[in-house]
Amino acid sequence: MKTRVGILYGGKSPEHNVSLSTAMAVMNAMDKNKFDVIPIYITTEGQWIKGERLTGTITEVKQLQFQSDAKAMIPVALNQVPVLADDKNQHPSEMDDNKESETAIDVIFPLLHGPNGEDGTVQGLLEILNIPYVGNGVLASAVGMDKVVMKNLFAQAGLRQAKYVAFTKRDWSKDEEAAYDQVERKLGYPCFVKPANAGSSVGITKCKQRADLKTAFIEAFKYDRKIIVEEAIVGREIEIGVIGNDEPICSVVGEIIPKKEFYDYQAKYEDGNTELIIPAQVTEEQYETIKQMAITAFKALDLSGLVRADFFLAEDGTVYINEINTMPGFTPYSMFPLLWKHSGVSYPELIERLIQLAIERHEEKQTITYTFEK
Repeated sequence: MKTRVGILYGGKSPEHNVSLSTAMAVMNAMDKNKFDVIPIYITTEGQWIKGERLTGTITEVKQLQFQSDAKAMIPVALNQVPVLADDKNQHPSEMDDNKESETAIDVIFPLLHGPNGEDGTVQGLLEILNIPYVGNGVLASAVGMDKVVMKNLFAQAGLRQAKYVAFTKRDWSKDEEAAYDQVERKLGYPCFVKPANAGSSVGITKCKQRADLKTAFIEAFKYDRKIIVEEAIVGREIEIGVIGNDEPICSVVGEIIPKKEFYDYQAKYEDGNTELIIPAQVTEEQYETIKQMAITAFKALDLSGLVRADFFLAEDGTVYINEINTMPGFTPYSMFPLLWKHSGVSYPELIERLIQLAIERHEEKQTITYTFEK
């Protein structure tokens, strides 16, 4: 019997288009002899629209952008059946709970990037519905999205990282110059200003002097109410893939060589001005350090399923952890799948493994008792 997999993509996020490209690649790569693939599109307005079971190859991203005037769907608990919702107010309609649906889904594969998808919100919904899903849980997803909380936990776990300071929009607006003074006092230049909750290098600016900070803060605050400013580490950008639940395993390492000044959104997804070297040329000792730091981060943040851990390898050989990404770029040409390809795991096999890990984690959760009797 085939496993029915709901592919959840799109989303109310600045990274909506990235998610569409990822979904097309994943759905085309899935073994249709093993899986029934059900596309579930979340529009930029947050409406959920379910498509028909995939029977052919998707050739254009626009095929996945279902019309918003179609019937919306909301996953409903108890029987795990997607239910049609009213067009206007999108409340679940009445249904016969005893009636089995042809569209019941066994496991969800969320391919959502950024806020409202990668930050624990959708994961929380799926937990409430008791539906297995690929990737990290609520806590890990939320922590992995918030760079400030993430780095606080890295520090608690003893992981070496760049110095950083954080600001809320309210604090900054009260005294902008005091914020800039703090950046100069604690970090100096160059430094990077980033939204705390955003991915794919959205809203990031490299600042070389005080005059750059105001514009950078304004840009970062477009995407979040909280920002982080980090010192710039001079060195190489090294990444490693991790998959698993309680016993994670690591891929080979890869190196990013941006032809621009840093690896921004445009370099990642649009102009191709980036060179990926896999495997990266590092010493055995450096690889072991990166691997162990990645596993330490994986366990410290209670991660599961998949993660890409990003590092800096400084000119003196010192390794710094930069961040983890709980839903890394996942097209066949993205770093994470390429790392596993060079580790002997093909793209379709990687997808299958992640689905299996999701099912295993869900089965383990079913053994937990949620009632207490004296």
